Amino acid sequence: MNSLKIKKNDTVVVLSGKDKGKQGKVLGTIPSEAKVVVEGVNMVTCHVKPRRQGEEGGIVKREAALYASKVQVVCPKCGKGTRVASQIVDGKEVRICKKCGAQL
Repeated sequence: MNSLKIKKNDTVVVLSGKDKGKQGKVLGTIPSEAKVVVEGVNMVTCHVKPRRQGEEGGIVKREAALYASKVQVVCPKCGKGTRVASQIVDGKEVRICKKCGAQL
């Protein structure tokens, strides 16, 4: 199983595709498929059927999952997309920025 280096609530930048260059917050991850859902990125239209009486159906826009390899974590210190390394600090494994060494 592939371990993702991207976690929920990380800020990421999209590297390729129709949303290239956009930044957003990770809303969720799907590690089994190596995919992430990013806020405001890869929007798709879904036709929603009313489930209960009085509830409205219609066409809604929502975020679809995209491959984790298409996004890169944005370092809060240097503000750029960066690769993620792991380091053991005080017996705990922490993620660090490859460019400036700051903790993510």
